[in-house]
Amino acid sequence: MDTKEIDIANADSDDLYEHYRIVVDKGQALLRIDKFLMDRLPNVTRNKLQNAIKAESVQVNNVPVKVSYKVKPQDLITITLPDPPRDTDIVPENIPLNIIYEDDELLLVNKPAGMVVHPAYSNWTGTLVNALTYYLQNLPTARNGEGRPGLVHRIDKDTSGLLVIAKTDLAMTYLARQFYNHSIERTYYALVWGVPKQTTGTITGHVGRSIKDRKIMAVYPQGDQGKHAVTHYKVLKSFGYVTLLQCNLETGRTHQIRAHLKFIGHPLFGDTTYGGGHLVYGKQTASYKAFVQNALNLMPRQALHAKSLGFVHPFTRQFMQFDSELPEDFVQVLNKWELYAD
Repeated sequence: MDTKEIDIANADSDDLYEHYRIVVDKGQALLRIDKFLMDRLPNVTRNKLQNAIKAESVQVNNVPVKVSYKVKPQDLITITLPDPPRDTDIVPENIPLNIIYEDDELLLVNKPAGMVVHPAYSNWTGTLVNALTYYLQNLPTARNGEGRPGLVHRIDKDTSGLLVIAKTDLAMTYLARQFYNHSIERTYYALVWGVPKQTTGTITGHVGRSIKDRKIMAVYPQGDQGKHAVTHYKVLKSFGYVTLLQCNLETGRTHQIRAHLKFIGHPLFGDTTYGGGHLVYGKQTASYKAFVQNALNLMPRQALHAKSLGFVHPFTRQFMQFDSELPEDFVQVLNKWELYAD
């Protein structure tokens, strides 16, 4: 085996996967692909591999193969698998969920702002995963401790909106591959400070940890650090000093939209982490300052909502598109700015 790459990363969106790349040795004898991979991938069960093959997440020379395929010398094998489960026990909690769609393979939830997606340091309870674990524990897919909810992407604690959750290994693997291939359609609504010079545009710049502050992400336009990231935006409505944008993600890096918008000089309204939590554009009069502060108080978080999500269903293989309404705090702030602009 000439090369083997293992890339495991955790982020807000499409980095929740393991990716393997294997070039088969020149002297390799013909061998069924699942048996070949079982010997080479750490902690991967035969069932997980077979589900990956069914989900077309195992490709040889860039073509999906069947379980019966026999590996040949110099074959290039790529595998996309869901991120391995954490060691931390998840405590089921009876927390209400806003479920907008569900079937045997997956479900979609509209996450409220303020809810953390996955248990982590300082947030071990009250998370979306705690709620999902409780909700799914009595379903057929959860018998014998199996079928725990699977995250294929994330959104920030204070970002509201749609998340798709895998209920089976097949769904987890199939959806993870779509996120990895950037074929998932994701649309966000963002209220930003200022008015972009162009009504449509694309922001391209690697996103990675800031050298000055490791808690936030920075944009590296030269690509010397971070990971490749692309955000497309379109102006939906301008309110003079703030603008409602539609943002479509081509990639899904941690804090990508927040970092990209700050980079072009239009931080999210209310985003204290990325410079939008105070008056950025507009007059310095007492009345305007009071107006801005009242608007910030109405929505004490970044004005970002994951509005729509589109993907190919893991079982039916049909494309599905889902949309969500803006939450009340977002609507109130938009109305306030609309009245001000008039």
